[in-house]
Amino acid sequence: MRLHSLSAEGAEFDLEHLGFDDCEHGLLAVARYFFLARSSPQKQSWQVAFSVSAERWGPDIGLPIAFAMSKLVRSVSDVRTDFVSRDPFDDDARRRASFDEAVMMRMLHHMRRDQTADARDAVEVLTRGLMDPLVIRAGLAVAARFGCCAPMRRRPELRVVS
Repeated sequence: MRLHSLSAEGAEFDLEHLGFDDCEHGLLAVARYFFLARSSPQKQSWQVAFSVSAERWGPDIGLPIAFAMSKLVRSVSDVRTDFVSRDPFDDDARRRASFDEAVMMRMLHHMRRDQTADARDAVEVLTRGLMDPLVIRAGLAVAARFGCCAPMRRRPELRVVS
């Protein structure tokens, strides 16, 4: 799905139609807990973000992913105080994405694939033309560390038991 087709601000989209890979679905899930932590600090959902990420990818990969996503969420939230994120505890949210979430994930999708022009377009929409360097830097940090070719699956821990 092209970015220009994500023009309905305030709309929601089926995640399965946005063309994100499994890793990006996981990144979105982690980001939602951080957005919730910013809007409702008493819920301390940042702890859940780290737990979910570590469970999904193992601690060696998952904890750095959660940390990198926390930096992206912070930079996006600083630029866009009106960012709309779905409640990660809502079952329907696992299938849907807000317009803002779709654009942020589209930015990461293109950054992870080194598609500069499309990533730039997504940053412009996400930041409403501000092209904030902290958002760009945080997104590129996620993309560089967790690009499409990076191993994202944790290895099963097998032990010989006698």
